[in-house]
Amino acid sequence: VQLQASGGGLVQSGGSLRLSCAASGSIFSINGMGWYRQAPGKQREFVASITTGGYRNYADSVKGRFTISRANAKNTAYLQMNDLKAEDTAVYYCNAYRVVLGGGRSDYWGQGTQVTVSS
Repeated sequence: VQLQASGGGLVQSGGSLRLSCAASGSIFSINGMGWYRQAPGKQREFVASITTGGYRNYADSVKGRFTISRANAKNTAYLQMNDLKAEDTAVYYCNAYRVVLGGGRSDYWGQGTQVTVSS
């Protein structure tokens, strides 16, 4: 599975951005897609995810501001980010995963895309 992320940039506090992640390769094996982010000096953290069945999950810090969606026909996931705050500044990584036998999962990662929110 290969993931291509796009859509990052510089935006003022309170502004919006939309990230896209296009999947290719063995996409039939994917159970879900999502986004993680990593700010300077911090560990990578979960942001949002969506399963092939449409179940969405969000980090508490972005609930009500970010919306994840998926266009299955295009094998693409989107992250609409509204009311951005300075603390949202990070490199955002696209993720796809498949569940494996035994309850584990295999993760695939795209390249990061920088999101910078100026206050």
